[in-house]
Amino acid sequence: MASDEAIGAGTTARRAPAPVVVLAAVAAAVVANLVVYVVGRVAGGAYEVTSNGDVVTVTAVTVAGFSAVPLGLGLVVVALLARWRWVAKVAVVVAPLLAVLTIGIMTIPADLDAVSTVALACCHLTLVPISVLAIRRLRR
Repeated sequence: MASDEAIGAGTTARRAPAPVVVLAAVAAAVVANLVVYVVGRVAGGAYEVTSNGDVVTVTAVTVAGFSAVPLGLGLVVVALLARWRWVAKVAVVVAPLLAVLTIGIMTIPADLDAVSTVALACCHLTLVPISVLAIRRLRR
């Protein structure tokens, strides 16, 4: 029986290209958050918020955009600056921190019903593991 060292000897793991990592992470975030959004809808969430006196509904498109754009931009920055190892080390802390802090900045202050608030907060939290895994894959 071959040892684990012998099996791995001479082989190198292929690293996915940065664009693939970024697109896969963004796709995963959008899909995960759309699932959370649908579960919130089924549970009775109205996703309605008052903005400047008008009632605005948070739609699936809004959820997808707020999932894809910040994550995608952040991962592109990390990918472009990945030659400096400290960038990924900082990003792996900052990304989850921003995901959690924006719950208090954006979600909780909005006049949403409880179900919508919890669902949208969960959308923020889904970005934590996705961003950490993607940043680790982008590290050189």
